[in-house]
Amino acid sequence: MEGPEIAARRICVVTTSRADYGLLCGLMRAIYEDDDLELQVVVTGMHLTPEFGLTYRDIQEDGFTIDRKVELPLPAESDAAVSKVIGIGLVAFADVLDQLRPDIVVVLGDRYELLSPVIAAFVARIPIAHIHGGETSQGALDEGVRHAITKMAALHFPATKAYAQRIVQMGEDPATVFAYGAPGLDALHGMHLLTREELASLLGRELESPVAIVTYHPVTLERDTAGGQIENLLAALLLEGVGAVFTKSNADAQGTLINERIAAFCRERPSRYGLYDNLGRTAYLSCLQHLDLVIGNSSSGLIEAPSFHLPTVNIGDRQLGRVKAESVLDVGSSTGEIAAGIRQALSRGWRASLKGVENPYAGPLDGSVSVRIKDQLKDAELGERLLKKRFHDAPGPLACSNAPRKAVR
Repeated sequence: MEGPEIAARRICVVTTSRADYGLLCGLMRAIYEDDDLELQVVVTGMHLTPEFGLTYRDIQEDGFTIDRKVELPLPAESDAAVSKVIGIGLVAFADVLDQLRPDIVVVLGDRYELLSPVIAAFVARIPIAHIHGGETSQGALDEGVRHAITKMAALHFPATKAYAQRIVQMGEDPATVFAYGAPGLDALHGMHLLTREELASLLGRELESPVAIVTYHPVTLERDTAGGQIENLLAALLLEGVGAVFTKSNADAQGTLINERIAAFCRERPSRYGLYDNLGRTAYLSCLQHLDLVIGNSSSGLIEAPSFHLPTVNIGDRQLGRVKAESVLDVGSSTGEIAAGIRQALSRGWRASLKGVENPYAGPLDGSVSVRIKDQLKDAELGERLLKKRFHDAPGPLACSNAPRKAVR
């Protein structure tokens, strides 16, 4: 006589944009293909806006069923609007999670929209698994959002050992922290990338060197700096004669301003510059394969570009504090500083030095990061032991700013 059938563990993956979906799709595939797991997919944020290409359709084209769509009033062009988006999302996700009743909710990164599902799951006593925690981005709201998610999450999948240590330093139990690497890099194993000719045809332009892939986001902890900074970047491109494939800025405050200025810039110079709503994962990685450098302040220049031995000119403070490969050049946001970084990135001697560069986010280099995360989600012991987190105290004395000072003689 057969025993009762054990229900599949329900894993709910929340994705907000083309960027995090590109990093999550391998994990989603691994969950979907495991008979002991049931994949639930919830899309929100930029996925559902025409301005960013309605990228939820890419998820469907990849063969995944979308269980729920949570529409938010994006883009958010002010601080008050961002707060309202989080509140609207929280109300919606409370209902979504009550309907889907997942066993674990999976989120990746640090977008402010993620606060809505994370808070809803935390209050509903649903364990949260957080990917890419422990990182720093001192120029952006993302910094606080990411660490807030860490303190509500029960399982942690940082991309490097340094980030894992930081999570433990925040009081998380080392037994719940698994530093396997960046799951988005799994796609480099076995993915068929476009040839340079195929890429040029898809983009609808000649890729005359030097040409960069450029993504620039607002530095959200600075006020009203986006306009001046994007003008400096565009001026540096013209000064150094570098063509560009632009991808759109995120739906952050001042993001629309950046996108509108880039669109106007490209309309005036259509032969060398183009702005794209959504390149898709294959085309984006093909750009990293064939173009000459990355320019901007996107995390992709730190996480993915080094695997192609491609130089990154990383502008300003948005990624300040993150682990970086030797292929990343940190520069200020003035036209002169950006131009100097471009010149160094394109110099023959410096590029030759990148042939052996190691990507600190690469993990085991066998394409298995997503499967390893899936296995932990599958085997984790659910219940109070996972939810009732104890604060793991770091060893040694704590240095406090209000500690008594020694007298100066």
